[in-house]
Amino acid sequence: MSKAEKTKQHIIEKTATLFNTKGYISTSLSDITQATGLTKGSIYGNFENKDEVAIEVYKYNAGLLGKTLSRSFGDEYITSLDKLHAFVEFYRKNWKFVFANGGCPLMNAATEADDSFPALKTQVKRSFEQWLTKISDVIDEGQRKGEIDKKASAEQYASLFIMLIEGGILLSKTMGDQSFLNHALDKVASIIDHELTILPS
Repeated sequence: MSKAEKTKQHIIEKTATLFNTKGYISTSLSDITQATGLTKGSIYGNFENKDEVAIEVYKYNAGLLGKTLSRSFGDEYITSLDKLHAFVEFYRKNWKFVFANGGCPLMNAATEADDSFPALKTQVKRSFEQWLTKISDVIDEGQRKGEIDKKASAEQYASLFIMLIEGGILLSKTMGDQSFLNHALDKVASIIDHELTILPS
């Protein structure tokens, strides 16, 4: 990496939790300089404006989450059902880390971007599309292998899982009570076992 690339990466990594906790719109340039220990001139020497920093930080935060979630769908899990359950267990095991870093970066960015920050909204939409595709692909794989009911709509179940988990995170973070997320995860696990799994006749 060049010196400029290292500086950009330093800025992104040092402000990742800051943006996700305080908000992509609310975080000020002064917040960024304080978190990075750099001057405003150095920030603007590497990014066109604060919005560009916010976009790159969002990509970084979403990328970290995506890489971690992808491990749930790794080859070490034999069946598609195992992969879906590993996806659920990721949130059971990592909710403290997710909450400590401000919550889910996709949900946080989605709630504040909307029409006030269209460039960020576009990035968030792309992230959710990738997430939907990843879960749908696992369900499709299970249907091809005869592990998952072929009548199930992969796209509908993928979106349902995301809605339940994101809603659970939102309520648990807001109420300071993990039970809301646990209830959502229990429901997803139950759907996997009772609606997707092909039971022996």
